[in-house]
Order: sequence, then structure tokens, then C-alpha cells
Amino acid sequence: MDWGTELWDQYDIIEKHTQSGLELVEKYVKFAKERTEIEQNYAKQLRNLSKKYNQKRSSKDEPECRLSSYQAFLDILTEMNDYAGQRELIAENLMMNICIDLTKYLQDLKQERKTYLMDAKKAQQSLESTYKQLDSSKKRFEREWREAERAAQYAEKTDQDINATKADVEKAKQQAHMRAHVADECKNDYAAQLQKYNKEQNQFYFSDMPLIFNKLQDLDERRIQKLAQGYVLFSDTEKHVMPIIGKCLEGITKAGTNVNEKNDSMIVIEQNKSGFERPGDLEFEDYSQGINRASSDSSLGTPKVSIDPWKKKTNNFWLFSKRSKKFTPERIMPTVTEDFAHLPPEQRRKRLQQKLDEICKELQKEVDQSEALGKMKDVYEKNPQMGDPASLASQINQTSQNIERLRGEQSKYETWLAEAGGRGDTLRYKAHSFNNNGANDVHSPDGAYSDESTPDPSQAIYAEFDDDFEDEDLAAPIGKCTAMYNFPGASEGTIAMQEGEVLAVVEEDKGDGWTRVRRNNGDEGYIPTSYVTITLNK
Repeated sequence: MDWGTELWDQYDIIEKHTQSGLELVEKYVKFAKERTEIEQNYAKQLRNLSKKYNQKRSSKDEPECRLSSYQAFLDILTEMNDYAGQRELIAENLMMNICIDLTKYLQDLKQERKTYLMDAKKAQQSLESTYKQLDSSKKRFEREWREAERAAQYAEKTDQDINATKADVEKAKQQAHMRAHVADECKNDYAAQLQKYNKEQNQFYFSDMPLIFNKLQDLDERRIQKLAQGYVLFSDTEKHVMPIIGKCLEGITKAGTNVNEKNDSMIVIEQNKSGFERPGDLEFEDYSQGINRASSDSSLGTPKVSIDPWKKKTNNFWLFSKRSKKFTPERIMPTVTEDFAHLPPEQRRKRLQQKLDEICKELQKEVDQSEALGKMKDVYEKNPQMGDPASLASQINQTSQNIERLRGEQSKYETWLAEAGGRGDTLRYKAHSFNNNGANDVHSPDGAYSDESTPDPSQAIYAEFDDDFEDEDLAAPIGKCTAMYNFPGASEGTIAMQEGEVLAVVEEDKGDGWTRVRRNNGDEGYIPTSYVTITLNK
């Protein structure tokens, strides 16, 4: 069933219905846009909430940062921020796939509908114009026919009049004949106009208007189909991000299950344990016998307490003490010192151990950098076209100064740690000799270089290569490389290669400009990374 056949006479109804359909699309677009604004505001509020409670701390060493309950809360804030991102994605997709797309489609429908209605109006105007012509010819025919009848009656009356002359009779007959001829012409014209109008009316009601109505029906059905797709997109847009939102919620659940109250308690103990012994019992002082005051020496670090009935007890070791509103010098916080002597014994040992580990890591970094500079200088000396060795002098000198400074700090903190009763379990840095004679390194007892092992930055560093190869098993190749230039491999620890030679890569460049390779015969050594093209296994 179609509108052209069933609703051929319901132009006004069709026009009103199609207009109402377009207004429904506009209403839905407005609804989706407001939903988008809600999602955007919701996401913004969630982000602000996460930001508000996730203030960046000045230091990651805050005591509570290690607690699982605190870390779980930070994880929740992170997941909440990701959740806000998904709400923003929903808003973006709603705007792009519904609001913008439907708005553009709606404009096209409006223009198409306007075209069809204009065609219908033109057809209607054409039919009305033809009808006016028909009506005009009909009235003219009616008027002329009446005039012809009157002229015929007048001619007949004149012919019967005995007083009328022959000329009058002849004239009346001619007038009647002329009027009859004009009436016949008007009749023929009226018949032609009637035929034309009937033809156009048939075309109008059976062809033109049904075609326009069917086009409007197709337009309305396409509008309904597009709107239905918009309804589905409204749901699918959120369904699309539900898996990710589910992961965010799972992350929040996981954060809650990862909280370990026992572990948090142990961390609180570790962070705040002072290392002091509990105070011992006070001895009885018998003033009646004139015995001098004495106090227990059984407690470590317990202040001497005066038992005097006329004096206030001000030096007792109390776990809970009321804060005095009066400011006194004794209430000034202890001065923070470099050796952490202001801390309790246990906390002091931990801070010294932590500081010593940091120094050792920094020292290892400087030693590695010194080695790399030495290797680079050696390459520059043997291959001047690659660079000027003198350009590295300032860097080598600065690195040597840093190493000496860090050694001094390491020795100082090791001494303090020993005084505090620490074990001295520090991170040892990898020390290498700084000469090309393959001699072993000499270490001082405290783990630093002895005077005999003071590096000479002007020398290249390859002594450790041979030891590495002797101690390690043959590692599986991680790729291969092709030599672009010849390399003599004259320095200890390196390997010679010819242009075009293919070698197996055993160890990647660690930032010092050298790559460890192996030949098929088992020979291994280092080559300049810039001399080869490397392809790693996937």
C-alpha cells in the first residue's frame, strides 16, 4: 500500500505528517545533545574529584605512601580518572554519530521535502489555471449562445412583421446567423478546454500527485529508519565502552582486595621503630639515710630522674605527655644533621643505609659513563675521522671528579653506618680498571677504589671484556649485523671485522656505543655500533 493510491486526496494530512516527523528528529537531536552535555559535565566533575583527592606530594618518601590502603586509594582515583575518560568518549560519540550526523541528514530531508511540496504546488496551480480557462470558455459559450438565441428570435419576429422592410429582415437574419456562428465557435472552444482540463485532471490525480505522495512516503520511511538507527546508536555508544568501564570497576575492586592490613602494620612498625629499650625500674632512694640520688642504669638512653618532693618531675620518659602552651627552648625540634643523628637508632640506620645505596647507584652510573668516554676516546684516537679525542677531555675530567667526590661520600656514610650498628649491605658498583694492560682492579676494604686503582681518564677501558667472556656461557644470539666498514679490532676486548661480514649479535648497545658480537667459530668481542647495521630477532 502506498500514499499515492490510498491517500490521493489527503495532501494536507501528508504535509502535516511529514512536518511532524521532521520535528521529531529535531527533538531527538536536542535530547541527544543535552545528554552529551550531561556526560561532559559528569566526566569533568569526576576528573576534578580525582584531581582534588590525588594531590601531588612533594616527595614519594611520605610514610603513608607505602601503605597498601593508601596505594589502593590512589589506584581508585586513577581508575576513576580513566572512567571519566570513557564518559567523555560516550559524549564525543553521541555528538558525532547522533547529533551532527542526524542534524545534517535532517537538513537534507527538509530540502527534499520542500522540493516535493513545490512540485505538488506547481501541479496544483497548473490544474487550477486550466480550470480557469475552462470556466472562462464555458461562460463565454453560455453568453454567446444566449445572444445567438435572442438574435434568432429577433430575426424571426422581424420576418413576421408586415411593417418591416425587406432590408430590415435581411439584416436581422444576417445578425442571427453571425451570432449562431460565434456561439458554435465558443462551443467548440469550450469542448476543447473541457477535454484539456479532463486530461490534466486525470494526469494530476492519477500520475503527478501519486508520484509526489509516494516520494514523500519514501522520504518519511527513510526518516523513520534513520531515526531508529539513532535510537540504537544511543544504546550502542555506551555499550561500546562498557568493557573498558568494566575494567575500571574491576580495577577498583582489585585495589580493595589488594589492601593488606597485616602488611600495613608491619610497615608502620618498620617506619617508626625507634630501637630504644624500655625504661628500667627506678631505684628507691632513702633520704632518711642520706643516700645520694641514683637512677637505674638498666635502661638504654633513659634520662636521669631526680626524686625530689619539692621539685616537679620534668625529665621522666613518658609515652603520653600533654603539650604545654608555654614555649620553652626544650620544645624546639631537634636539628636535622647530615648523619641523621637526630633520629632514633633504628630509623637512623635505615636512613643511612638508604642514603648509602643512593650514593652507590650514582657512583656506578659515573663509573659506567667514565668507561664509555674512555672507549669513545680510544675509538677517536684510532679513527680520527670519527671525532677529536681532545673534545672529550672536559667530560672525562668532570666524571673523574664526580667519582672521587662520590667515593668520599660513600666512605663517610659507611663510617656513620658502622657507628650506628648497621650491617653495611650497600649496593656495590661495578669497578673496572682504567688501563689497557689487563690488570685486575684493586679495591679498598670499604668497597671503594684504593689509591692504586685511581683511573686515568685518558686511557681506554677494555680490561673487563676478557673476564666477561671467560665467566659467562655462550649466550644465544639476539640478532645479526652486517659490517658497513672495516674495523681492525686492535684494542683488547674488541674483535676485527671486514666490510660486508655478517656477525651474530650477542648483546645490544647499552648506550656506550659498543655492541657485542660473535663469529661462527665462537670468537666474541665488541665492535662500534655505528660501523654495522643491526637486525634483531622478533
